[in-house]
Amino acid sequence: MSRQRPRLQQQGAAIIEFALVAIVFISLLLGIFEFGRLLFTWNSAVEATRRSARLAVVCDMNAARVKATFRDILPAVSAGDISVAYTPAGCSGSNNCEAVTVSVSPNAPMFRLNIPLLSTQLRLPPFSTTLMKESLTSGSGSDANPDCN
Repeated sequence: MSRQRPRLQQQGAAIIEFALVAIVFISLLLGIFEFGRLLFTWNSAVEATRRSARLAVVCDMNAARVKATFRDILPAVSAGDISVAYTPAGCSGSNNCEAVTVSVSPNAPMFRLNIPLLSTQLRLPPFSTTLMKESLTSGSGSDANPDCN
């Protein structure tokens, strides 16, 4: 009977060890997923500002269409957090504009962590793109730029 006792004391040890290792492994795995999602959102914000500014310059879009284009790529950002500035100041997206700047407010909530106990809204840094007016035009008829529609 004394030989059986050490073995009985070891029952369940593997389950406890698995639970401890599984908690660390799953936490690490969730962290990797959330970091990847954060990088995807970051890249989407960069691409949204770049594409919106590009279309504003090439297609002579007004601010409302530029914001709609931005929100097509990154719908988590509200239109109020997106600013479109034309140069010179009196210009509003017509052919006489020299440059356009599309930026996102630094207070725009863009990312929510989905980790239990850490669920929080993250605010990414401000993103901004400025492009100068180009000689490209939106075209018309068969020459129409498909992105300008």
